[in-house]
Amino acid sequence: MTLSPQLDQPASTRSAPAASVAGGLALVVGVMLAAANLRPAVTSLAAVLSEVRDTLGVSAAWTSAVTAIPTLCFGLVGMLAPWFSRRYGARAVISGALALLTAGLALRVVDGPLVLVAGTFMACAAIAVCNVLIPVVVKDSFPATKVGAVTGAYSAALSAGGAIAAAFTAPLEELVGGWRGAVGMWALLGVLALVTWVLAGRGGSGRQPVAEETAGPRRSLLRSPLAWAVTVFFGFQSLVAYTVMGWLPEILRDTAGVSATTAGQLLAIVMVLGVPVSMIVPPLAARARSQSAWAVSMALTGFAGFAGLLLAPATATGLWILLIGIGMGVFPLALTLITLRARTGQETARLSAMAQSLGYLIAAVGPFAVGILHGLTGGWAMSLTLVLVVLAAQVVLGYVAGRPRFV
Repeated sequence: MTLSPQLDQPASTRSAPAASVAGGLALVVGVMLAAANLRPAVTSLAAVLSEVRDTLGVSAAWTSAVTAIPTLCFGLVGMLAPWFSRRYGARAVISGALALLTAGLALRVVDGPLVLVAGTFMACAAIAVCNVLIPVVVKDSFPATKVGAVTGAYSAALSAGGAIAAAFTAPLEELVGGWRGAVGMWALLGVLALVTWVLAGRGGSGRQPVAEETAGPRRSLLRSPLAWAVTVFFGFQSLVAYTVMGWLPEILRDTAGVSATTAGQLLAIVMVLGVPVSMIVPPLAARARSQSAWAVSMALTGFAGFAGLLLAPATATGLWILLIGIGMGVFPLALTLITLRARTGQETARLSAMAQSLGYLIAAVGPFAVGILHGLTGGWAMSLTLVLVVLAAQVVLGYVAGRPRFV
């Protein structure tokens, strides 16, 4: 199987199969390395959050705000990515975003709380742009028969990057003598991704023609109950996911009595479980007439994991982690629902913009609220109860969003 990108190249270039294959493989590597950088900014900080808080002497509110930055950026900055893409080309914008991501990861460890917030915002703003545009480059650069394989590689690298950062940041802290070096070291992965992406992108600009709008009035999706169901479902699953990435190591250390290293490794297991789940569930769900059963069952799986973490955190910690990890595999299913609930490509783009922009803004409430409740109560019971309420609502929304209808 070849992975030759369909780029705007001269005929002589297209007639060289070896060069075409090499260019396609280089782009796949660039996509995977870029994807691997889209979660360490979150999971590396989460793995040593206690040490960061103690060293900087910050409040629980400040810590909660830092854990909410990623989803706020994804919701707000992500809306600007299509405009940047139309103006400068998707590949060029991704190059700039990877450079900004690398700078943010390096900057946030050099000084105090304000610099850490600024660097985290820079990194997460860059991630927001990549979240939107990397799938666009994949779709535009490869034939339809290869998009699934490349998207699978992208999803696997996304989860693997987050898992590796979660697992190794705490051990690196001991090795390099502090959390600053351990967290800042992930900027090196950004440098590698940037260099690879620039080299792989020499074959084309990635600039695509802007599709013309169809004539006639369009019904606003804001008036569609189904569009709102899809949007809030996406938002609630993201709320749970970023609460896990931001707070799970802290919760495990306090409730299950595990070490920082073990807590990071358990978060890594949660992230790794998303790889096979995301490769298996969406294709099966897409073939079904209704996706309600899939959405409901995955939300219930996550609910069972968090209920166990609330009621008996140290009794069967591995089982709760397994259930939470499988439940978090709902993310690619949520993306699939966006596609299936729209009739046309334009409707899909509009629904995707609504679901991801508003959904991530909804999700930003989760990490912040969980941290505030922990600070107010001194424990995790209320925080975990909040997550369970969200998952219960996700069950209902998943049933509605999964029914075979169109916005």
